[in-house]
Amino acid sequence: MWENIHFTHFPRHRIVHTGDGLYECKECGKAFDCPNFFHQHERTHTAEKPYKHHRVRYKPACGASVPRSLRKHAPVLQSQNKDCLDMDNETHVSEFILLGLSDQSQQRQVLFGLTFGLYLTGCLGNLLTILAVVSDPHLHSPMYFFLSNLSLLDICFSSTTIPNMLVNHLCGRATISSSACLAQMYFFIAFGGADSILLSAMAYDRYVAICRPLHYMTIMNALRCALLVAGTWISANLISTVHTVLVARLSFCTNRIPHFFCDLNTLIKLSCSNTQVNEMLVLILGSSVVLIPFTGIVASYTPIAAAVWDVPSARGKWKAFSTCGSHLCVVSLFYGTIIGVYFNPASTHTTQRDMAATVMYTLVTPMLNPFIYSLRNQELKGALRKLLSGNHVAKPL
Repeated sequence: MWENIHFTHFPRHRIVHTGDGLYECKECGKAFDCPNFFHQHERTHTAEKPYKHHRVRYKPACGASVPRSLRKHAPVLQSQNKDCLDMDNETHVSEFILLGLSDQSQQRQVLFGLTFGLYLTGCLGNLLTILAVVSDPHLHSPMYFFLSNLSLLDICFSSTTIPNMLVNHLCGRATISSSACLAQMYFFIAFGGADSILLSAMAYDRYVAICRPLHYMTIMNALRCALLVAGTWISANLISTVHTVLVARLSFCTNRIPHFFCDLNTLIKLSCSNTQVNEMLVLILGSSVVLIPFTGIVASYTPIAAAVWDVPSARGKWKAFSTCGSHLCVVSLFYGTIIGVYFNPASTHTTQRDMAATVMYTLVTPMLNPFIYSLRNQELKGALRKLLSGNHVAKPL
Protein backbone atom coordinates (compact mmCIF):
# COMPACT_ATOMS: atom_id res chain seq x y z
CA MET A 1 0.00 0.00 0.00
CA TRP A 2 2.76 2.46 0.90
CA GLU A 3 4.39 2.22 -2.49
CA ASN A 4 1.36 4.01 -4.10
CA ILE A 5 1.75 7.09 -1.83
CA HIS A 6 4.13 9.83 -2.80
CA PHE A 7 6.85 10.47 -0.24
CA THR A 8 5.75 14.11 0.40
CA HIS A 9 2.15 13.00 1.03
CA PHE A 10 3.03 10.26 3.48
CA PRO A 11 2.95 12.35 6.71
CA ARG A 12 -0.47 13.72 5.81
CA HIS A 13 -1.82 10.25 5.01
CA ARG A 14 -0.57 8.89 8.32
CA ILE A 15 -2.67 11.51 10.17
CA VAL A 16 -5.80 9.91 8.72
CA HIS A 17 -5.07 6.69 10.69
CA THR A 18 -3.49 8.11 13.85
CA GLY A 19 -5.63 11.27 14.29
CA ASP A 20 -2.58 13.20 15.50
CA GLY A 21 -2.19 16.79 14.24
CA LEU A 22 -5.71 17.18 12.88
CA TYR A 23 -7.27 20.66 12.93
CA GLU A 24 -10.75 20.35 14.42
CA CYS A 25 -13.47 22.99 13.97
CA LYS A 26 -14.98 24.04 17.28
CA GLU A 27 -18.28 24.96 15.62
CA CYS A 28 -19.12 21.75 13.76
CA GLY A 29 -16.38 19.31 14.84
CA LYS A 30 -15.06 18.72 11.35
CA ALA A 31 -11.33 17.90 11.21
CA PHE A 32 -8.75 18.94 8.61
CA ASP A 33 -5.20 17.81 8.04
CA CYS A 34 -4.17 21.08 6.29
CA PRO A 35 -4.16 24.38 8.17
CA ASN A 36 -5.08 26.35 5.02
CA PHE A 37 -8.21 24.27 4.51
CA PHE A 38 -9.03 24.60 8.21
CA HIS A 39 -8.82 28.42 8.20
CA GLN A 40 -10.80 28.59 4.99
CA HIS A 41 -13.51 26.44 6.62
CA GLU A 42 -13.57 28.69 9.71
CA ARG A 43 -14.51 31.67 7.54
CA THR A 44 -17.70 29.88 6.48
CA HIS A 45 -18.90 30.37 10.09
CA THR A 46 -17.59 33.94 10.61
CA ALA A 47 -18.41 35.27 7.09
CA GLU A 48 -15.04 37.00 7.16
CA LYS A 49 -13.64 38.13 3.76
CA PRO A 50 -10.14 39.45 4.42
CA TYR A 51 -8.90 39.36 0.83
CA LYS A 52 -9.80 41.68 -2.03
CA HIS A 53 -9.27 41.12 -5.68
CA HIS A 54 -6.19 43.08 -6.68
CA ARG A 55 -7.89 44.40 -9.81
CA VAL A 56 -10.85 45.86 -7.96
CA ARG A 57 -8.41 47.95 -5.94
CA TYR A 58 -7.55 49.84 -9.13
CA LYS A 59 -9.09 53.29 -8.95
CA PRO A 60 -8.84 55.28 -12.17
CA ALA A 61 -8.36 59.02 -12.17
CA CYS A 62 -11.53 61.07 -12.24
CA GLY A 63 -12.93 60.98 -15.73
CA ALA A 64 -10.42 58.39 -16.99
CA SER A 65 -11.56 55.43 -19.04
CA VAL A 66 -11.40 51.89 -17.62
CA PRO A 67 -8.65 49.71 -19.16
CA ARG A 68 -9.88 46.88 -21.36
CA SER A 69 -8.33 44.23 -19.11
CA LEU A 70 -10.40 45.50 -16.15
CA ARG A 71 -13.78 45.95 -17.84
CA LYS A 72 -15.19 42.83 -16.18
CA HIS A 73 -15.05 44.90 -12.99
CA ALA A 74 -16.61 47.93 -14.73
CA PRO A 75 -19.53 48.37 -12.26
CA VAL A 76 -17.11 48.59 -9.33
CA LEU A 77 -14.68 50.88 -11.13
CA GLN A 78 -17.41 53.13 -12.45
CA SER A 79 -18.75 53.61 -8.95
CA GLN A 80 -15.22 54.44 -7.80
CA ASN A 81 -14.72 56.82 -10.69
CA LYS A 82 -17.96 58.57 -9.77
CA ASP A 83 -16.88 59.31 -6.21
CA CYS A 84 -14.80 62.39 -6.94
CA LEU A 85 -16.30 65.08 -4.75
CA ASP A 86 -13.74 65.79 -2.08
CA MET A 87 -12.63 62.15 -2.37
CA ASP A 88 -15.79 60.83 -0.77
CA ASN A 89 -19.02 59.31 -2.02
CA GLU A 90 -20.80 62.61 -2.76
CA THR A 91 -21.22 63.50 -6.42
CA HIS A 92 -23.93 66.15 -6.21
CA VAL A 93 -23.37 69.75 -5.11
CA SER A 94 -26.49 71.40 -3.71
CA GLU A 95 -25.01 74.90 -3.64
CA PHE A 96 -21.91 76.79 -4.74
CA ILE A 97 -19.86 79.44 -2.97
CA LEU A 98 -19.01 82.47 -5.12
CA LEU A 99 -15.67 83.89 -4.00
CA GLY A 100 -16.30 87.24 -5.74
CA LEU A 101 -13.94 89.79 -7.16
CA SER A 102 -11.85 90.21 -4.01
CA ASP A 103 -11.41 88.68 -0.57
CA GLN A 104 -10.47 91.97 1.14
CA SER A 105 -13.26 93.95 2.78
CA GLN A 106 -11.99 97.40 1.77
CA GLN A 107 -11.62 96.40 -1.85
CA ARG A 108 -15.08 94.85 -1.79
CA GLN A 109 -16.59 98.14 -0.58
CA VAL A 110 -14.93 100.08 -3.40
CA LEU A 111 -15.89 97.48 -6.00
CA PHE A 112 -19.48 97.45 -4.74
CA GLY A 113 -19.85 101.21 -5.19
CA LEU A 114 -18.15 101.18 -8.59
CA THR A 115 -20.15 98.20 -9.84
CA PHE A 116 -23.44 99.63 -8.64
CA GLY A 117 -22.74 102.98 -10.33
CA LEU A 118 -21.73 101.40 -13.65
CA TYR A 119 -24.70 99.04 -13.64
CA LEU A 120 -27.21 101.78 -12.86
CA THR A 121 -25.71 104.06 -15.51
CA GLY A 122 -25.76 101.33 -18.13
CA CYS A 123 -29.35 100.31 -17.43
CA LEU A 124 -30.54 103.91 -17.47
CA GLY A 125 -28.69 104.72 -20.70
CA ASN A 126 -29.95 101.65 -22.52
CA LEU A 127 -33.49 102.18 -21.27
CA LEU A 128 -33.45 105.79 -22.52
CA THR A 129 -32.20 104.55 -25.90
CA ILE A 130 -35.09 102.10 -26.18
CA LEU A 131 -37.65 104.74 -25.17
CA ALA A 132 -36.19 107.28 -27.62
CA VAL A 133 -36.36 104.83 -30.53
CA VAL A 134 -39.90 103.75 -29.69
CA SER A 135 -41.24 107.28 -29.13
CA ASP A 136 -39.73 108.96 -32.20
CA PRO A 137 -41.27 107.90 -35.56
CA HIS A 138 -38.19 109.19 -37.41
CA LEU A 139 -36.15 106.44 -35.78
CA HIS A 140 -38.39 103.61 -36.96
CA SER A 141 -35.77 102.26 -39.35
CA PRO A 142 -33.76 99.01 -39.47
CA MET A 143 -30.65 100.53 -37.89
CA TYR A 144 -32.50 101.82 -34.84
CA PHE A 145 -34.60 98.67 -34.63
CA PHE A 146 -31.37 96.69 -34.20
CA LEU A 147 -30.01 99.31 -31.80
CA SER A 148 -33.06 99.08 -29.52
CA ASN A 149 -32.74 95.29 -29.48
CA LEU A 150 -29.05 95.63 -28.62
CA SER A 151 -29.94 97.93 -25.72
CA LEU A 152 -32.50 95.42 -24.45
CA LEU A 153 -29.92 92.62 -24.66
CA ASP A 154 -27.37 94.74 -22.79
CA ILE A 155 -29.80 95.32 -19.94
CA CYS A 156 -30.61 91.60 -19.71
CA PHE A 157 -26.95 90.61 -20.07
CA SER A 158 -25.78 92.79 -17.18
CA SER A 159 -28.82 91.94 -15.04
CA THR A 160 -28.00 88.22 -15.22
CA THR A 161 -24.94 88.56 -12.99
CA ILE A 162 -24.55 92.01 -11.44
CA PRO A 163 -27.69 92.24 -9.22
CA ASN A 164 -26.95 88.85 -7.65
CA MET A 165 -23.40 89.97 -6.87
CA LEU A 166 -24.65 93.22 -5.29
CA VAL A 167 -27.29 91.41 -3.20
CA ASN A 168 -24.71 88.90 -1.98
CA HIS A 169 -22.49 91.76 -0.86
CA LEU A 170 -25.30 93.55 0.99
CA CYS A 171 -26.58 90.40 2.69
CA GLY A 172 -23.14 89.11 3.58
CA ARG A 173 -23.64 85.79 1.84
CA ALA A 174 -21.89 84.23 -1.13
CA THR A 175 -23.84 81.05 -1.82
CA ILE A 176 -25.98 80.17 -4.80
CA SER A 177 -27.99 76.99 -5.26
CA SER A 178 -26.99 74.60 -8.02
CA SER A 179 -30.26 75.18 -9.90
CA ALA A 180 -29.86 78.96 -9.66
CA CYS A 181 -26.26 78.60 -10.79
CA LEU A 182 -27.32 76.66 -13.89
CA ALA A 183 -30.07 79.18 -14.61
CA GLN A 184 -27.62 82.06 -14.31
CA MET A 185 -25.18 80.32 -16.65
CA TYR A 186 -27.99 79.61 -19.13
CA PHE A 187 -29.16 83.21 -19.38
CA PHE A 188 -25.61 84.55 -19.39
CA ILE A 189 -24.69 82.40 -22.42
CA ALA A 190 -28.03 83.09 -24.12
CA PHE A 191 -27.89 86.89 -23.79
CA GLY A 192 -24.16 87.04 -24.52
CA GLY A 193 -24.52 84.86 -27.61
CA ALA A 194 -27.50 86.87 -28.84
CA ASP A 195 -25.50 90.06 -28.33
CA SER A 196 -22.68 88.70 -30.46
CA ILE A 197 -24.92 87.52 -33.32
CA LEU A 198 -26.91 90.77 -33.29
CA LEU A 199 -23.71 92.80 -33.76
CA SER A 200 -23.07 90.87 -36.98
CA ALA A 201 -26.63 91.62 -38.14
CA MET A 202 -26.00 95.31 -37.46
CA ALA A 203 -22.78 95.13 -39.52
CA TYR A 204 -24.74 93.62 -42.41
CA ASP A 205 -27.28 96.43 -42.11
CA ARG A 206 -24.47 99.03 -42.41
CA TYR A 207 -23.04 97.17 -45.40
CA VAL A 208 -26.35 97.31 -47.27
CA ALA A 209 -26.90 100.97 -46.31
CA ILE A 210 -23.50 102.12 -47.61
CA CYS A 211 -22.68 99.72 -50.43
CA ARG A 212 -26.23 99.20 -51.82
CA PRO A 213 -28.14 102.33 -50.75
CA LEU A 214 -30.71 102.18 -53.58
CA HIS A 215 -31.83 98.71 -52.54
CA TYR A 216 -31.60 99.32 -48.79
CA MET A 217 -35.30 99.50 -47.96
CA THR A 218 -36.06 96.56 -50.25
CA ILE A 219 -33.41 94.29 -48.74
CA MET A 220 -33.80 95.39 -45.11
CA ASN A 221 -37.58 95.21 -45.03
CA ALA A 222 -39.55 94.70 -41.83
CA LEU A 223 -39.89 90.94 -42.29
CA ARG A 224 -36.18 90.39 -42.85
CA CYS A 225 -35.27 92.52 -39.84
CA ALA A 226 -37.71 90.57 -37.66
CA LEU A 227 -36.30 87.26 -38.93
CA LEU A 228 -32.73 88.36 -38.19
CA VAL A 229 -33.64 89.32 -34.62
CA ALA A 230 -35.72 86.17 -34.07
CA GLY A 231 -32.92 83.98 -35.45
CA THR A 232 -30.51 85.71 -33.10
CA TRP A 233 -32.59 84.90 -30.01
CA ILE A 234 -33.43 81.32 -31.06
CA SER A 235 -29.88 80.28 -32.00
CA ALA A 236 -28.39 81.78 -28.84
CA ASN A 237 -30.92 79.96 -26.64
CA LEU A 238 -30.28 76.65 -28.40
CA ILE A 239 -26.54 76.97 -27.83
CA SER A 240 -27.11 77.89 -24.19
CA THR A 241 -29.39 74.88 -23.72
CA VAL A 242 -26.71 72.49 -24.99
CA HIS A 243 -24.09 73.88 -22.59
CA THR A 244 -26.48 73.89 -19.63
CA VAL A 245 -27.61 70.29 -20.14
CA LEU A 246 -24.00 69.05 -20.38
CA VAL A 247 -22.85 70.98 -17.30
CA ALA A 248 -25.83 69.65 -15.31
CA ARG A 249 -24.47 66.11 -15.83
CA LEU A 250 -21.06 66.90 -14.33
CA SER A 251 -19.89 66.14 -10.80
CA PHE A 252 -17.68 68.63 -9.01
CA CYS A 253 -14.62 68.20 -6.82
CA THR A 254 -15.38 71.41 -4.92
CA ASN A 255 -18.21 73.90 -4.60
CA ARG A 256 -15.99 77.01 -4.35
CA ILE A 257 -16.19 79.10 -7.54
CA PRO A 258 -13.33 81.64 -7.89
CA HIS A 259 -15.58 84.09 -9.71
CA PHE A 260 -18.49 86.47 -9.05
CA PHE A 261 -20.95 84.39 -11.10
CA CYS A 262 -21.38 80.89 -12.53
CA ASP A 263 -19.12 81.04 -15.54
CA LEU A 264 -19.06 78.10 -17.97
CA ASN A 265 -15.27 77.83 -18.16
CA THR A 266 -14.91 78.03 -14.39
CA LEU A 267 -17.46 75.27 -13.78
CA ILE A 268 -15.73 73.00 -16.29
CA LYS A 269 -12.41 73.53 -14.50
CA LEU A 270 -13.99 72.62 -11.15
CA SER A 271 -15.48 69.38 -12.45
CA CYS A 272 -13.90 66.01 -11.66
CA SER A 273 -15.87 64.29 -14.43
CA ASN A 274 -14.71 63.76 -17.97
CA THR A 275 -15.08 67.22 -19.56
CA GLN A 276 -13.70 66.51 -23.01
CA VAL A 277 -17.12 66.86 -24.63
CA ASN A 278 -17.77 70.12 -22.76
CA GLU A 279 -14.43 71.59 -23.78
CA MET A 280 -14.89 70.52 -27.39
CA LEU A 281 -18.35 72.12 -27.55
CA VAL A 282 -17.04 75.33 -25.98
CA LEU A 283 -14.74 75.64 -28.98
CA ILE A 284 -17.25 74.47 -31.59
CA LEU A 285 -20.30 76.37 -30.36
CA GLY A 286 -18.14 79.27 -29.24
CA SER A 287 -16.85 79.56 -32.78
CA SER A 288 -20.39 79.59 -34.13
CA VAL A 289 -21.48 82.33 -31.74
CA VAL A 290 -18.30 84.44 -31.62
CA LEU A 291 -15.83 83.75 -34.41
CA ILE A 292 -18.38 83.32 -37.22
CA PRO A 293 -20.22 86.59 -36.38
CA PHE A 294 -16.86 88.34 -35.98
CA THR A 295 -15.79 87.05 -39.40
CA GLY A 296 -19.10 88.30 -40.81
CA ILE A 297 -18.46 91.73 -39.33
CA VAL A 298 -14.99 91.87 -40.88
CA ALA A 299 -16.43 90.72 -44.22
CA SER A 300 -19.10 93.45 -44.03
CA TYR A 301 -16.72 96.26 -43.17
CA THR A 302 -14.13 95.41 -45.82
CA PRO A 303 -16.30 96.62 -48.73
CA ILE A 304 -17.56 99.45 -46.50
CA ALA A 305 -13.98 100.67 -46.03
CA ALA A 306 -13.38 100.44 -49.79
CA ALA A 307 -16.59 102.38 -50.51
CA VAL A 308 -15.75 105.10 -47.99
CA TRP A 309 -12.25 105.42 -49.41
CA ASP A 310 -13.71 106.12 -52.86
CA VAL A 311 -15.85 109.01 -51.59
CA PRO A 312 -14.26 112.15 -53.10
CA SER A 313 -15.04 114.72 -50.38
CA ALA A 314 -13.68 114.64 -46.85
CA ARG A 315 -17.11 115.60 -45.51
CA GLY A 316 -18.70 112.64 -47.27
CA LYS A 317 -16.06 110.29 -45.87
CA TRP A 318 -16.63 111.58 -42.35
CA LYS A 319 -20.41 111.21 -42.67
CA ALA A 320 -20.07 107.63 -43.89
CA PHE A 321 -17.57 106.80 -41.19
CA SER A 322 -19.71 108.34 -38.43
CA THR A 323 -22.49 105.87 -39.16
CA CYS A 324 -20.10 102.93 -38.69
CA GLY A 325 -17.59 104.24 -36.14
CA SER A 326 -19.92 103.70 -33.19
CA HIS A 327 -20.58 100.12 -34.20
CA LEU A 328 -16.84 99.46 -34.67
CA CYS A 329 -16.08 100.76 -31.17
CA VAL A 330 -18.70 98.46 -29.63
CA VAL A 331 -17.45 95.48 -31.66
CA SER A 332 -13.84 96.08 -30.60
CA LEU A 333 -14.72 96.27 -26.90
CA PHE A 334 -17.04 93.26 -26.93
CA TYR A 335 -15.12 90.80 -29.07
CA GLY A 336 -11.68 91.80 -27.83
CA THR A 337 -12.46 90.85 -24.23
CA ILE A 338 -14.46 87.70 -25.09
CA ILE A 339 -11.75 86.31 -27.37
CA GLY A 340 -9.19 87.08 -24.67
CA VAL A 341 -11.12 85.00 -22.10
CA TYR A 342 -12.48 82.03 -24.08
CA PHE A 343 -10.12 81.54 -27.02
CA ASN A 344 -6.70 81.67 -25.41
CA PRO A 345 -4.68 78.62 -24.29
CA ALA A 346 -5.66 77.47 -20.80
CA SER A 347 -2.05 77.83 -19.63
CA THR A 348 -2.22 81.60 -20.13
CA HIS A 349 -5.39 82.02 -18.04
CA THR A 350 -5.30 83.51 -14.57
CA THR A 351 -8.30 84.05 -12.33
CA GLN A 352 -7.77 87.80 -11.91
CA ARG A 353 -7.17 88.35 -15.60
CA ASP A 354 -10.28 86.42 -16.61
CA MET A 355 -12.43 88.25 -14.08
CA ALA A 356 -11.15 91.64 -15.25
CA ALA A 357 -11.97 90.79 -18.87
CA THR A 358 -15.37 89.43 -17.82
CA VAL A 359 -16.20 92.65 -15.97
CA MET A 360 -15.27 94.54 -19.13
CA TYR A 361 -17.72 92.78 -21.45
CA THR A 362 -20.49 92.17 -18.88
CA LEU A 363 -20.55 95.60 -17.26
CA VAL A 364 -18.39 98.23 -18.96
CA THR A 365 -19.33 97.49 -22.59
CA PRO A 366 -23.13 97.52 -21.98
CA MET A 367 -22.71 100.74 -20.04
CA LEU A 368 -20.72 102.44 -22.84
CA ASN A 369 -22.94 101.32 -25.73
CA PRO A 370 -25.69 103.99 -25.37
CA PHE A 371 -23.11 106.76 -24.95
CA ILE A 372 -21.05 105.61 -27.93
CA TYR A 373 -24.09 105.56 -30.20
CA SER A 374 -25.70 108.75 -28.92
CA LEU A 375 -22.54 110.88 -29.05
CA ARG A 376 -21.99 110.10 -32.73
CA ASN A 377 -25.61 110.16 -33.84
CA GLN A 378 -27.41 113.48 -34.18
CA GLU A 379 -30.80 111.84 -34.80
CA LEU A 380 -30.58 109.82 -31.60
CA LYS A 381 -29.47 112.85 -29.62
CA GLY A 382 -32.44 114.79 -30.97
CA ALA A 383 -34.81 111.98 -30.01
CA LEU A 384 -33.33 111.83 -26.50
CA ARG A 385 -33.72 115.58 -26.17
CA LYS A 386 -37.39 115.33 -27.13
CA LEU A 387 -37.92 112.45 -24.74
CA LEU A 388 -36.37 114.30 -21.83
CA SER A 389 -38.16 117.56 -22.63
CA GLY A 390 -41.46 115.69 -22.61
CA ASN A 391 -40.65 114.66 -19.02
CA HIS A 392 -39.72 118.27 -18.13
CA VAL A 393 -36.13 117.40 -17.35
CA ALA A 394 -34.60 118.45 -20.65
CA LYS A 395 -30.98 119.50 -20.73
CA PRO A 396 -28.78 120.25 -23.74
CA LEU A 397 -26.94 117.16 -24.93
